[in-house]
Amino acid sequence: MKILVVSDNHGDAHILTEVREQWSNQVDYMLHAGDSELPFESDEMNPFIKVRGNCDFDSSYPEDEVVECGDKRIFITHGHLYGIKSSLDRVHYKAEENNADIIIFGHSHQLGAEMIDRKLFLNPGSIRLPRDRNEPTYAIVEFENEKVEVVFYTNEHDKLLSWNGTFTD
Repeated sequence: MKILVVSDNHGDAHILTEVREQWSNQVDYMLHAGDSELPFESDEMNPFIKVRGNCDFDSSYPEDEVVECGDKRIFITHGHLYGIKSSLDRVHYKAEENNADIIIFGHSHQLGAEMIDRKLFLNPGSIRLPRDRNEPTYAIVEFENEKVEVVFYTNEHDKLLSWNGTFTD
């Protein structure tokens, strides 16, 4: 199972479309962790499974989503409602309530991936306005049985070799 994860394009429909087209025939799911600033039903936001960020004002967006991807349960949120900039505790509790294996969030514009209590917490960074780095980023997550591989890419579709990782439960 392979998943494209993006967040925080802040109105840039072009980069979102470009990333989507780059991976359209190579991934099983496309997830957007909020702050697209595009209408929920816009062409650019399809086929993404998407949530509302603090800069999304279309009320059609859900605050959170839970998605079954193969044998993994993924909790998607933007993160602003859970204070992810200061701690992952609140989003961790919400993920526990939803029996999630993988937690996807954005909001901080800072990429990262870590295992906490056998759950993968993943922020793909921002595909438009990165913080603490120059390159806008997104992630590809691939999992098979107990192994999860995370590969970060720039908006030019180049791998960020220093930030990739393989995690196991």
